[in-house]
Amino acid sequence: MEKTLNRIHPVSDPEATYFLQVSWEKDLGTGFGLLLSDCQCAWTGTEMDREKYVEELRKALIAQEESAGRYNFVIS
Repeated sequence: MEKTLNRIHPVSDPEATYFLQVSWEKDLGTGFGLLLSDCQCAWTGTEMDREKYVEELRKALIAQEESAGRYNFVIS
């Protein structure tokens, strides 16, 4: 299993710091896990529908006029 850990600062609250860990097997088709933490609380998630994942990834990586340079996550 491979893992990455990233520090992120939400656009809605740039002073806040979160840590996002993504873990996956060699084939993303088998699923992946997410762990989000603000160092006080932690939230986990697993297994997003593959077609939805591919569609969201496509939106994030392919710039369109109305969304060029913008792809935001809402932390709630």
